[in-house]
Amino acid sequence: MNMRKAFSIIIVLLMLFAISGCAPGPNDVANTPDSEGDVAGFWSGLWHGFIVLFTFVISLFSDSVHPYEIHNNGNWYNLGFVLGAMLFFGGSGGASCKSKS
Repeated sequence: MNMRKAFSIIIVLLMLFAISGCAPGPNDVANTPDSEGDVAGFWSGLWHGFIVLFTFVISLFSDSVHPYEIHNNGNWYNLGFVLGAMLFFGGSGGASCKSKS
């Protein structure tokens, strides 16, 4: 095996390790109520996704504000969160289409 091929294989393996290190782990508190007895659902996820930019900026300066509710009901919360973020940040990229005028 020549040096160029070995170097390419090493680079690919390093990239795979780096990407796999970014994979999220399981949420151990999903479907469990928080201290107030609430579990966030679709509508909470939609709202949290819509205000994610503001809560992220605030979370940089405060330990009590987080952009994502970990006490959620799973996939429905995640769907609402993604839809809310899409609504706030402009949807699916329709603005990138060029006008025909």
